[in-house]
Amino acid sequence: MAENGAKRIRLGMVGGGSGAFIGYVHRIASRIDGDYDLIAGALSSRPEVAQESGRNLGLAEDRIYTSYEEMARAEAARPDGIEAVSIVTPNHMHFGPAKAFLEAGIHVICDKPITSNLEDARKLAQIQPKNGAKFLLTHNYTGYPLIRQARELVASGALGKIRVVQAEYAQDWLTEPAGDDNKQAAWRTDPARSGAGGCIGDIGTHAYNLARFVTGLKTEAVSADLTAFVPGRQLDDNVHIMLRFEGGAKGMLWASQVAVGKENGLQLRVYGDKAGIEWSQENPNYMWFTEFGKPRQLLTRGGSISVPAAASMNVRIPSGHPEGYLEAFATLYSQFAAVIRGEGADYEGLLPTMADGIEGMQFITASVKSSANDSRWTRFDEV
Repeated sequence: MAENGAKRIRLGMVGGGSGAFIGYVHRIASRIDGDYDLIAGALSSRPEVAQESGRNLGLAEDRIYTSYEEMARAEAARPDGIEAVSIVTPNHMHFGPAKAFLEAGIHVICDKPITSNLEDARKLAQIQPKNGAKFLLTHNYTGYPLIRQARELVASGALGKIRVVQAEYAQDWLTEPAGDDNKQAAWRTDPARSGAGGCIGDIGTHAYNLARFVTGLKTEAVSADLTAFVPGRQLDDNVHIMLRFEGGAKGMLWASQVAVGKENGLQLRVYGDKAGIEWSQENPNYMWFTEFGKPRQLLTRGGSISVPAAASMNVRIPSGHPEGYLEAFATLYSQFAAVIRGEGADYEGLLPTMADGIEGMQFITASVKSSANDSRWTRFDEV
């Protein structure tokens, strides 16, 4: 049983076998709050790896599948079949499984980006899920308590009219050419598996989603400069983008995987005509809030000056005990569990949806188009 006494949701997984990083993360996140039991999986496209991975996770032999198609059919037919599935495959393998499980009436939890191209994302949105099956996109950084608080501060008017939004996500792990033995790099730098965007699709979409989630500003157009600095690399490894928002606010986004010395530098800064906020994912339990003409205030996760909703929403341990990446993922999982059970009204607007996934693909597509046209301003309604 889940910690709140509710019955655990029967979970399956597509991808994530053979030591895959993101599969490991999703499995931990699903367990933290006791809302799910992983009971089935199609963990690899290679049958021998799928079998070995399933056994290593303790799955029953008849719940280890060698294809997601077989898994969707079989689990939908079982009285004790899975109720939700996590899709943790490379980008090009998001659409097929998501379609199959939604049409089978099984809730879908999909890693971002939603698909490898905008056309497939829009096709996915046209599917009529069986039995009201729901969809969650794991833009996990939206699960951090202080990001939720930042969103509330903006919505409350505490920052005033938003003028400037700066988002960045900088890493250095692709500074040199990646060998074929680096599985994480291999598919992310391969257009056939990653899609049209490299760095922009992998981490740029996180920075963009965070800016949109916190500010609520709707993007009108982008001017982008996408670069592949590493010789021979087919997809971008560094991105500079200017953004125009409805209402006149301006934005800048930088994403890089060749910024030497940067580990996981996701940062967000938002400035209005009354106040500004600054947050960094590498130190996520702290956020600076500064009203014009007043001293800076350091807001802490669950601290005494936290606004009530952010302070109480999935803050699991007392202040001063760090929470981070895994707990943010777990927040999405536990709140989606509430949605599945019909108890998630409080989380409306907080959980990333298919619409967010489509907008993310619009962002990628418009940016690629802009960069190919000498950074010409490109409107979202042009893609």
